[in-house]
Parts: sequence; C-alpha cells; structure tokens
Amino acid sequence: MLVQQLYTQCLAQGAYFIVSDGEAAIIDPLRETQPYLNLLTQNKASLKYIFETHFHADFVSGHVDLANKTNAQIVYGPQAQTTYKSHIAKDNEEFKIGKLTIKVLHTPGHTLESTTYLLLDENKKPHCIFTGDTLFIGDVGRPDLAIKSSLTQEDLAGMLYDSLRNKIMTLPDDVLVYPAHGAGSACGKNMSKETFDTLGNQKKTNYALANIFKQDFIKELTTGILPPPQYFAKNAALNKEGYHSFDEVMQKGSKALSVSEFEADIKKGALVLDVRKAAEFAKGHVPNALFIGLDGQFAPWVGALITDLKQPIILIAPQGKEEETVMRLSRVGYDNCLGYLAGGFDAWKQAGKNTEDITSISAEEFATYYGKENVNVLDVRKPGEYDAKHLNNVNHKALDFISDWQDSLDKNKNYYIHCAGGYRSMIAASILKAKGYKHLVDVAGGFGAITKTAIPASAYAVTCANA
Repeated sequence: MLVQQLYTQCLAQGAYFIVSDGEAAIIDPLRETQPYLNLLTQNKASLKYIFETHFHADFVSGHVDLANKTNAQIVYGPQAQTTYKSHIAKDNEEFKIGKLTIKVLHTPGHTLESTTYLLLDENKKPHCIFTGDTLFIGDVGRPDLAIKSSLTQEDLAGMLYDSLRNKIMTLPDDVLVYPAHGAGSACGKNMSKETFDTLGNQKKTNYALANIFKQDFIKELTTGILPPPQYFAKNAALNKEGYHSFDEVMQKGSKALSVSEFEADIKKGALVLDVRKAAEFAKGHVPNALFIGLDGQFAPWVGALITDLKQPIILIAPQGKEEETVMRLSRVGYDNCLGYLAGGFDAWKQAGKNTEDITSISAEEFATYYGKENVNVLDVRKPGEYDAKHLNNVNHKALDFISDWQDSLDKNKNYYIHCAGGYRSMIAASILKAKGYKHLVDVAGGFGAITKTAIPASAYAVTCANA
C-alpha cells in the first residue's frame, strides 16, 4: 500500500496518490496531468478512479483531462451533478483499489456535495480519511461558497457540524487526516501549517471538533469570514462543467513573442503580466504591466485581481520560467495566455521601448520619513494582520479589495506602501501606477522589516478586538 501526499505550496493544496496491487486512485488532482502519469509509470499501476471531494472553488482540477488520458472513472459524492461523464456515488458506497477499499462518507457543509473518503487497509481497518475542505488541520471549510436561494451560510454551517460529529468524529483516533488545503488557503480561516495529523489530535486541538453547542459552532464559523475571491465561483463552474484541454492551453501560452508581436498584442487589449521578482519589477517594467511574482502566492493573487478568466494575457517572465507560468495560470482557469516576450524585459529595453519604474526604499529609510507631513502610508495587508498590529496614522487598504478603493485616493499625493514582506505592496503599486498614481514608494521588506527599525513602540497600535 502506498499513500502519497502531493502538496503544492503556492495553492496550499494537497492531492493524493494511492496504489495497491497495480491499481491506483488519485484524489483532488491539480490541472497538469503529467506528474500523475509519471507516478503511474513509476509504480507500474493503472489509474482506476479519480475521486473528487467536492467542486473546488480555488483551483481547476485535472480530473477531466486525466480521465480522458487514462480511462479512469471520475467519482463525486452524493448531490453532485456534472456535464461530463462521472459516477455519483451513494453514501457509504465502497470502491476497491487492489487490496484496499475506499468508502464514501457524505459530509455536506462546506458544499452540499462535499464528501470525505475513508481508506480501509487490506484488513478493512480504517487507515486515513481524505477530507477535502470538510476538515482541515486546525480548522474546517468555510460555509459561504455554496449558498443557494433556499440555503444560508448558517444552514451549511449546521450541516457541517452534523457531518463532523456523525461521520468523522466517530472514527478511531489513530486514523490519519489528509485535507485538501493548509495554511495560506482562502478556503478556511485558521488552518495550520501542518498538512496532516491524526484524528485524535485534531479532536484535542481543533476548535471545530470541541464539545460545543451547535449554535455556538455556527456563530464561530460564520463570524469574520472575508468575502471569497472573485474567481472562486468561476473555478467551481469549470470543475462542474469541464474546461479546455490542458495540453492545448500550454501549447498556446508557451509561444515566444517578438517585441513587435508583443507590442501588437498590447494594442489589441492583452494584459502584460510581469512575474519576475519585486525588486526587478521596481527597477524597470513595461508601462501598465501588472506585477504578480512567481515567488509568492501567484495563482491565488492572479485569481483575486484579474477579474476576467478570458482576459488575453502576455508574459514577462524569467528565462526558463515561461511554461511554469502558463501552467500556474491554468491552475486557476486563466487559459487565454497568448505567449511570452522572447528575451524578457531586456529585449523590450534593447528595442528602445518606453519603460517605467517604481521607487523602492528600505524600511530603515522609510523610518526617517515616517510621521512627517505629506507622508501618507498605505498598509495593504489583510484585515486580521492589520488588527494584530499596525503603524499609527496609516490608511489600511487591503490588497484583496483594491478594485473597491483604487479610485478613491488622491492621485496627487505621495504614498508609501507596505504589506507584510514586500510582495503584495509591489502588486498594489503596479495596479495604482497603471491607474495614474504618480508618487508611489514601495517599502521593501514590509511590516516585518519596519518593526525592526528605530520607529518607537508608541508608533504602533493594536485594535481593541485583539488587544
């Protein structure tokens, strides 16, 4: 028996590969199929089933392409409906993989079709559960993504309470818990950085499995949820209805463009997406380019900030990272990449084209300006980060909601922008610069670096809610 977790840090997502006696199953695969095909070859196994825990909202699964390439059967839990061929399992239905058994446990709450898969070993002993977004390590899935006219988030939270106690908590304490996500995902509020645990330890440490009343659970689960990123509903629809072939998307997006072709695409309305490091973008970039670096949570920020999945995109990427960028765009449904600039930003400069830059200063230099007249500070961290600790006299404008506030500031003022570490602040600066803001200064290293400067302790505040 082999159970392998395939964890992708950018999406904080876990897929799973199971093998027994030459038969295999995959749970919640990512969009790209080749890694799974390679695993099948390495293990001399044939893929029998592709199990989906639910219609994922934060990424496009590889189930459709993988089924087409392997003839494996796609399996969803009760209440799922798809436009492609799939098996909609019944609660407690069992599937054989070699000497192993996977049992369907319908666990609605995160979504109506959410299902946990219980893996039984050769002796029918419970070994592990693949919980999807029903149960995370330290948290549970948010209940506001599958609201319908007849259901509220409170209704779904109540269903989740029952699913946890009637289906999951009744299992032995030594059962391993393998969730679909870890810390960094927007599918929950307080996920642990750990990617698996025993059920017994989760019963001791996870607030959602504590001995609390149902109404208290519902209140806890529905309090303080940030609005879901705009791409969530769109990705869920792709997972339900199907999508373009990944191979075709990669072929189209991996085209090397000359400077003249790149410029022609810009004139036709293509978005220039620059995925280099923040410091490189600051020193020089194509006018109106959007910065979202590959070295951060690239795909989630693309999904949060580019509102149209069909938006034509052309890339400025580090050499050798072009195809990776196209792949990572496809993971969240952005399939209309037209190619990348051959030679990167250097080719653009050498062609004598116009360039722009963004001033970036160290936290130490920022400390010499902080508190002076005409120094306006933008903190673009998430509300929870700001609430925990922030500088006095700053504008808190979370990057997550930049589409709501990007036109509300005075374009004639100067703004010093910081986040936690310098990644999100450069994203915000690129968006604001394209909107016509002229006097932008990025604080490299963000709030983490700022707190190590000579700015006095009295300059920091904590909100009452977290004091």
